[in-house]
Amino acid sequence: MENGTFEAYFNLTMFVNIGPYRYIVFIFCFLLYAFIVSANLVIILAISRERALHEPMYIFVSCLSINSLYGSAGLFPRLLQDLLSDTHLISRPACFTQIYIIYSYASCECTILSIMAYDRYIAVCHPLHYNSTMTCKTVSKLAALAWLCPAFSLAIIVALSVRLPLCGNEIKKVFCAPWFVVRLSCIDTTLNNVVGMVVTVSTIFLPLFYVLYTYLQIYLVCRKSSSEFKGKVLQKCLPHIVTYVIYSITAFSDIALSRFNPDELNPIIATIVSLDFVVIPPILNPLVYGLKLPEIRRHIFRMLSWSKQSFRK
Repeated sequence: MENGTFEAYFNLTMFVNIGPYRYIVFIFCFLLYAFIVSANLVIILAISRERALHEPMYIFVSCLSINSLYGSAGLFPRLLQDLLSDTHLISRPACFTQIYIIYSYASCECTILSIMAYDRYIAVCHPLHYNSTMTCKTVSKLAALAWLCPAFSLAIIVALSVRLPLCGNEIKKVFCAPWFVVRLSCIDTTLNNVVGMVVTVSTIFLPLFYVLYTYLQIYLVCRKSSSEFKGKVLQKCLPHIVTYVIYSITAFSDIALSRFNPDELNPIIATIVSLDFVVIPPILNPLVYGLKLPEIRRHIFRMLSWSKQSFRK
């Protein structure tokens, strides 16, 4: 075993020196963060204020928005600070906190989308049992499950990473990631790799297979139904399909990126790809659900018009 240390700071080395252009990038990222916060808050407020939207599907949509606020809070404040700084050191506790927040957000996004697929499956394939199945108690349990499973699994990953003595402190990324920390270890990391693989399979691949199964069942039901029924199903399911496809592509991009040597990649492209899964879903989710679901869209417009009238008075 090689001697190692428990580094007090990590150095995020993927930041590219772009000179005065960093102020433009800072403003762009700040506006992105402001949009993420405001758009997702509008979705949450619209659903919480309107009793007509207190249904399982809309409750899960609000859970997605809450998760988007949570995940972006783990990235953007630190990213904005680093964009204006000449050094990119992050303390050990802050690094592992960022790992926990960002990757529990990613896992939670997947579990919420899987539960939403279950909700759509019951609504389409077993409509007569929907009200008896998707009760308030069931919805509460499913929402708690969507949060607790990722929280527990990421706590294990972080705990296993914290114990590792390290032979370096350079993380070739613009934010802390568990496998980049594990690469710095001076000791055998088989346990970390096995647990990481189990968590990845259980929080990403198993939900993916389940979502594919539910939509196969929905497709089989729609194939035998009328055009009107197919239109209603498409209206309800399309936002979820779009959201899940976008999230899957961005998540798999980050997983694939971790298998490459960062030195062999263009740093700008590597940075953009690594940020996709934390940036794109929180931006697109409120747009997809706010624009495609007429119930949410109608209440958002009503809420905004009421706010405008109140402001004028």
